[in-house]
Amino acid sequence: MLAAASGQEQPKPPFATAKPAPKVAAGRPAAQSADVRQATAVVIQRLVAIDNVCAWPNLTVLRDGTIIAMIFNRPNHGLEAGDIDCWASTDGGRTWKKRGTPGPHEPETNRIHVAAGLAGNGDLIAITGGWSNRYPSESTPAFANSKSPDGSRLPFRFELVPTWVARSSDGGFTWSIDKRSFPALGPNGVACTPFGNIQTAADGSLCVAVYNRPMPALRAFVYRSRDDGKTWGEPVALDEKVSRNETALLHLGDGQWLAAARSYGPHGIYLYRSTDDARSWQQSAPLTATAQYPAHLLKLRDGRLLLSYGNRVASQFGVVAMTSADNGVTWSNPITVVRDLTSGDCGYPASVQLPGGEILTAYYAGGVVSHQRYHMGTVIWKPPAK
Repeated sequence: MLAAASGQEQPKPPFATAKPAPKVAAGRPAAQSADVRQATAVVIQRLVAIDNVCAWPNLTVLRDGTIIAMIFNRPNHGLEAGDIDCWASTDGGRTWKKRGTPGPHEPETNRIHVAAGLAGNGDLIAITGGWSNRYPSESTPAFANSKSPDGSRLPFRFELVPTWVARSSDGGFTWSIDKRSFPALGPNGVACTPFGNIQTAADGSLCVAVYNRPMPALRAFVYRSRDDGKTWGEPVALDEKVSRNETALLHLGDGQWLAAARSYGPHGIYLYRSTDDARSWQQSAPLTATAQYPAHLLKLRDGRLLLSYGNRVASQFGVVAMTSADNGVTWSNPITVVRDLTSGDCGYPASVQLPGGEILTAYYAGGVVSHQRYHMGTVIWKPPAK
């Protein structure tokens, strides 16, 4: 049974000790089927960290070591009014407290999408988006995903609301919200949805990934801010030819970047690389099998990279990770972090490294056997030996 986030360590699940995993060469998927051999993480603690929320968590570590989680605060997929809230942990992810609301909703809208990170001056930035429920009439055209399977109209899916930029100088307690500085429309004339972590480029500018609709022509872009997050522009397409959406960015240093992008094709995540400080991108390799997405990228203190991603393959519902010791050229076999969730309504992991070297991974779940409702779960686990 999972413990609530009270600081009490839960009994360890029946996970085996992680075993060294062979590398997978770039250019072919790291996981080709549900039968691929997987190691299993050594779990230290697992919690229901924030209950009754769909979350889709985004983690940022402040300069004082506080871990910030940006989450959607309602227990559904944005089918009602709701906000992006800021929660914080000062004890390594064992307990969490709400601090503020960087993405408050307006009437008949919600805020469910968020990208977050630190500005150069240490301020916390949250870029938020969401959906409107302001259908003018029954005959108004809407996005394809505004229709439910029975043909009825889905609530809060009329159109995307404008993207806002929120900023906090006190660790997420109070926020100033700029409703105009982020471009209303992307390069293809469609509103953008923010995702992932804001990263600092080699030239000191900030970069964020967004994607836009309508489906199936989803496109991912990287936007840039040259004034420490106050204004955003200079969009660059991740891939102009194929559909990509939720994209995790990672600046490796010296203008070398990786991007792990979600796909609806035969592979769930594709890796992209930039050698010119995120100004152009080239596809490198598929990383996962279908239904394994979206991704998060983290550089560990020992120099390795950690890729964590959701697993929606039947009988494997949960969170998986891989490591790379050569900046994403090759990857280990998958490492199972969580595998007991009750449905494919799960994933969206975000990971940070704790001072002792352990990994804290946050994710969302529609439920587990012992806790049958939406929640943000957390796992503290040991990365495999280098």
